[in-house]
Amino acid sequence: MRALQKEIIATLKVTPEIEPQEEFRRSVDFVKEYLKKHTFLKTLVLGISGGQDSTLAGYICQTAVNELKVETDQEEYQFIAVRLPYGEQADEDDCMDALEFIKPDKTVRVNIKAAVDASQAAVEKEIGPISDFVKGNTKARERMKVQYDIAAALNGVVVGTDHAAEAVTGFFTKYGDGAADIVPLYRLTKQQGRAILKMLGCPEHLYLKTPTADLESDKPQLPDEVALGVSYEVIDAYLEGKEVAEKDAEIIENWYLKTRHKREEPVSVFDDWWK
Repeated sequence: MRALQKEIIATLKVTPEIEPQEEFRRSVDFVKEYLKKHTFLKTLVLGISGGQDSTLAGYICQTAVNELKVETDQEEYQFIAVRLPYGEQADEDDCMDALEFIKPDKTVRVNIKAAVDASQAAVEKEIGPISDFVKGNTKARERMKVQYDIAAALNGVVVGTDHAAEAVTGFFTKYGDGAADIVPLYRLTKQQGRAILKMLGCPEHLYLKTPTADLESDKPQLPDEVALGVSYEVIDAYLEGKEVAEKDAEIIENWYLKTRHKREEPVSVFDDWWK
């Protein structure tokens, strides 16, 4: 095994094989323990995109809340699923299917288009045009801001969808979808998340759906794997300690090294990892 590969696997806490039911239970119990430890928290907040990761995290959250209501006899526990489209979302039907599968206590819909467009206009007035890529990151940050607004108003905690295959490549927006309070999928590969959803009886088209961040208007529904230059199947194999093609390993490791700043706290005079 490559030296950096071994380091990455250890850092991201990946195990080559899982038992889906056990890992689902592990995540549910983690969320419950977090809420019970912080007794002022009664609400879980998560943005639902209609993709695999938010569908799984949402189901974990609702399961945790359902169990806590019974175990504590406190009905104030709740899970809020947040729909955060920029205008009209192309895969809205998938979002509705995900919500039907999760059955959240409450669904909130906040269209971020006006806020994102206003931010773009204000910035461009001062510095000139910004790229569609930059605006895509603005969308991700606006979505997270809304989730924190909801959580702050309702004694809540924001749930993130970060998992090992996303973390290794840094394929998330810094202070956008990369910002959260708890991440119940952390440690899991893409294939392991799919295995859990399959075990749970999730509609197949949701976990077999082509993953996309869908942030750029100029490149709608751009597949993650096209943007990354490597497939999730290969990323998962790498994270499971398997040998992959040298070219693929180099792509994965290059993503890992150049996105380290996304996985670290802001740099201070005491840090030297960036040198």
